[in-house]
Amino acid sequence: MNNHPLSEEELTILLHDLESDRTERKESLSDPSRIRQAICAFANDLPNHGKPGIIFIGAKDDGNCAHLPITDELLLTISKMKDDGNIIPFPSMTVSKSEVDGCNLAIITVFPSLAPPVRFKGTVWIRVGPRRAIATPEEEKRLSEKRRSGDLPFDLQPVYGATIDDLDMDLFIKEYLPQAVDPKTLRENHRNPIDQMKALRFLDPHGSPTNLGILILGKDPRRFIPGAYIQFLRLDGDEIGDPIQDQEEIDGPLPEMLRMLDDKISAHITISSSLTDGPIEIKKPDYPIVALEQISRNAVLHRMYEGTNAPVRMYWFSDRIEILSPGGLGHVLIISENLVSLITAIPILQRR
Repeated sequence: MNNHPLSEEELTILLHDLESDRTERKESLSDPSRIRQAICAFANDLPNHGKPGIIFIGAKDDGNCAHLPITDELLLTISKMKDDGNIIPFPSMTVSKSEVDGCNLAIITVFPSLAPPVRFKGTVWIRVGPRRAIATPEEEKRLSEKRRSGDLPFDLQPVYGATIDDLDMDLFIKEYLPQAVDPKTLRENHRNPIDQMKALRFLDPHGSPTNLGILILGKDPRRFIPGAYIQFLRLDGDEIGDPIQDQEEIDGPLPEMLRMLDDKISAHITISSSLTDGPIEIKKPDYPIVALEQISRNAVLHRMYEGTNAPVRMYWFSDRIEILSPGGLGHVLIISENLVSLITAIPILQRR
């Protein structure tokens, strides 16, 4: 029986192959410190394979079976190595019992750390071919640089499964570039659109779309970022359960989404007219349009996408507008004729 994510064929090849910077074999748990050192080394992934390291418990150095009883107690003891405080930061690893080539083994699968260097009791262990070694200061520096390059903010992270075909090239060339880049710079820039997208962080160095690229240029951003839309709701009353006058889920690339939101706001703003003592007509909207546009843009452009699939919400009541932006603390902006105040909670515009 094989409970491991790798196939039995893959495990068999690794078991009988020479020990390398991806595999190690131990006959038993007689020396837990060495196993922790191996976990630390695989987590650091100095060769940058980007693949998990495998530790076979119950196998001899030549790959033959050591006939070690694989008990629940043994698996529990190994599992505790993950978070007993000896290896910092805690490694990402799994422990499983699998039968490989007729031999029952405990298999530790250690995934490359996103925050190297990983230390066992303060020492950075790495893999140098088939052996473990203590990292030199230069190697520790390389691991630290790898952490910084991999610890990207959300907008610059590549989107799994997305390709260049998921971005709107016409939107980028005809609309974004002329507004974002100086015309003279564009005329002198002879790079192709792919390289231009990489320079502007819409693509990562390998050509995969980033979250930024999907949000601004994506043909269907919600396919990859489920919360990338605005939920608009107009109610005939001042309670959430009152009759609905209008509702819509506004989505698409950010420029188009903001244009559609402006159209929706314009359609629902009421403008009253009054005459002064002279023949001058004064038109006054029931909400300050500039303030409403500013708040709604802040809600869309400064929202968080990590850890939530919630949309930006604009709830338009008969006496107020509430704008909810996911992530962190919201704000209440109360705008009345003679008062502007800011309170931590939900963005609200009160009717004049």
